[in-house]
Amino acid sequence: MKLVIDRSALIKSLGHVQSVVERRGTIPILSNVKLEAAGDMLHLTATDMDIAVVEKAPATVSTPGQATVPAHTFYDIVRKLPEGSQVEITRMADAAKVVIRAGSSRFSLATLPVEDFPVMTEGELPHSFTITTAQCHALIEKTRFAVSTEETRYYLNGIYLHAAESQGAGVLRAVATDGHRLARIEIGLPAGAAGMPGVIIPRKTIGEINKLIEEGVTEVNISLSENKIRFTCGNAVLVSKLIDGTFPDYERVIPAGNDKIMEVDGKAFTQAVDRVSVIASEKTRGIKLAVAQGKLTLSADSPEHGTATEEIDVNYAAGALEIGFNSRYLLDMMAQMEGDTVQFVLADGTSPALVRDTADVGALYVVMPMRV
Repeated sequence: MKLVIDRSALIKSLGHVQSVVERRGTIPILSNVKLEAAGDMLHLTATDMDIAVVEKAPATVSTPGQATVPAHTFYDIVRKLPEGSQVEITRMADAAKVVIRAGSSRFSLATLPVEDFPVMTEGELPHSFTITTAQCHALIEKTRFAVSTEETRYYLNGIYLHAAESQGAGVLRAVATDGHRLARIEIGLPAGAAGMPGVIIPRKTIGEINKLIEEGVTEVNISLSENKIRFTCGNAVLVSKLIDGTFPDYERVIPAGNDKIMEVDGKAFTQAVDRVSVIASEKTRGIKLAVAQGKLTLSADSPEHGTATEEIDVNYAAGALEIGFNSRYLLDMMAQMEGDTVQFVLADGTSPALVRDTADVGALYVVMPMRV
């Protein structure tokens, strides 16, 4: 195998695939990235047996061939090479080393047999549809903060993606919850998505997809079955196993009887929560919201730190109400808001709050209250 590739093309593709590789893996071959030179492309593949990413980058290939090299070491080498350099990658047919040259630098990396590198089979993926990168980013970014990190409730360790109906129209909906808050985002149902099974996309897969859709890709093709999903973004393809479990009936958590509406300037509210939460107990992060006509008072009280209060103007005409929340949950949710105004729909001091982004009708959030 012998090829020359531009450092910028190599670092971009390698950055996408190497992040899948576990740093403390127990199976040596899974620490490697597979390099395959053919035609005018270098194909890079990495897997942890749950996710596999393949990305191709343009290269001048003089001798086609394959090799596997330690992923993180290879990435660190390329990252530290001078910008704009041309990288030559060579492996002699009978050698167990891959030689990397750029300018006056020369590195020799140990290899493992290509035959040992696992192939992750996709199987049949009967459902396929295409969405824009903006839509894909919204479905992921606006829900991932609510994904549970509690391993015992493994079915909450991902985003639930499914076809649903809203106001008589089909929608593609992403939902995440950790039992304390819930995020639900929906877009119009793409052609081909009707009849798809509801699937739970694992947390790690979500993070990897976000990296692939960052630069210059306009569309994402999604193909899936009940246990596998494939994302195709430009020159990259990611295949992942899905979480084998049943996502809870989240509709039961979304309050239907809340009737007290508070509209608040999103930026002013976020800054006030951020300031008042400095005093909140590090364990609970609890702050109190006391709302009366036209005014919202935020307060925190802790034996270790003291007290804090701040008052902001709101649009509210219902009866006075006090309710406590985890300030971290509020700030995570507010970071997803696009509009200037955020709407809180409340019932009383012990019921979940419904929160809407006035600039995104497809977004809905629920936050559970806490005793403060």
